[in-house]
Amino acid sequence: MFGARVFCFFSLNDMEGDRTVAKDKEYLFIPGPTPVPPQVMTAMTKPIIGHRSGEFSRLYRDLVKKMQKVYQTENDLFILSNSGTGAMEMALANTVNPGEKVLSLVTGHFAQRFNRIATVLGADVDTLDFPWGGPVDLDMVENKLRQENYRAVLVTHNETSTGVINDLAALGQLTAQTDALLLVDAVSSLGGADIKTDEYQLDLVVTSSQKALMLPPGLAAISVSSKAWERVEKCKARTVYFSLADYRQLIAKGHTPWTPAVGLLYGLEAALDMILAEGLEEVFRRHQRLAQAVRAGMRALGLKVVAPEECASPTVTAVWAPEGVNPDELRRFLREELGVYMSGGKGSLAGKVFRFGHMGYVGEFDIITGLAAVEMGLAKLGRGVQLGAGVAAAQELLLHTLGKGGRKG
Repeated sequence: MFGARVFCFFSLNDMEGDRTVAKDKEYLFIPGPTPVPPQVMTAMTKPIIGHRSGEFSRLYRDLVKKMQKVYQTENDLFILSNSGTGAMEMALANTVNPGEKVLSLVTGHFAQRFNRIATVLGADVDTLDFPWGGPVDLDMVENKLRQENYRAVLVTHNETSTGVINDLAALGQLTAQTDALLLVDAVSSLGGADIKTDEYQLDLVVTSSQKALMLPPGLAAISVSSKAWERVEKCKARTVYFSLADYRQLIAKGHTPWTPAVGLLYGLEAALDMILAEGLEEVFRRHQRLAQAVRAGMRALGLKVVAPEECASPTVTAVWAPEGVNPDELRRFLREELGVYMSGGKGSLAGKVFRFGHMGYVGEFDIITGLAAVEMGLAKLGRGVQLGAGVAAAQELLLHTLGKGGRKG
């Protein structure tokens, strides 16, 4: 009579091991690398093809067209097998000669990288430092452009160390009235923020794969305006691997000068198809909506975000640690106990903030998970928080925006 039934008798002690079943499960909330969709991972398992074949040529040309849609440009565009920093070096090494004046706009830790590359390449770098936690002061930039004849202006669009995004449209308008090229580090914004490359008159825009484009690290891209090409032709070549002229020469054949990362390009194809299927406007709305939910959740916990609302990034939020809480201790608890990864402060913000990344392959419940983890961490460290307060604030905001750019399908 008991043949169709199975009875299990166990005590709570027998469940000890169950708590470790998902011990290796991790949740990435860092500003990159970001989570990679299963479709992208699957695409990267395709058999490798020859990079001088007609099949590769068709793949590369198609990828360039799709990437131009995300860039919102008709400018020449190249997909590179290197990091975003390599693309930044390419932009400078091909357009600025040693001794030429460059204006570097620094609003945080990562903007300093553009500055460093320009210095190492021998440019005469004039640095405008702005308070960390705020955007570029456009009036100050305009005054500098009136006083000096710069060959280039360098800007990090989305400063992940502070969670601040800069006004590219206004900067493009300012530089377009001068001989200066506008070089844009869009590594942590392209694919997550609205960048109208042509409309904003941006000359060289660089990005990389491991942020809002939802890929592993290893690919970068650069767009080149006609104004920038005029400068390339007058610039003394100081690089081989990063030669824009070499890329331009081979683009008609759909080839790259050097061996490309074919597997990553397959992944890029899948990622771009996902982005374009969702629709650029919806992608941008999703990032804004989720960013607003993160900030609402942090405020509900009594925490302060670094960036003012009017210049807050759609892809990463930097949060001041509350009094008495070491943000690195908080991050350690999240990582070791919950498998949740968030980033710490950089430069002058080290030991003062933690950073919550929300770009690329993210949705509503990713945000809920991240906020719940922060609540648990703060409670564990003795910070008096009402568990669920941050989650509830985010849920309230997200609930009111569902149906106005929510899930499809």
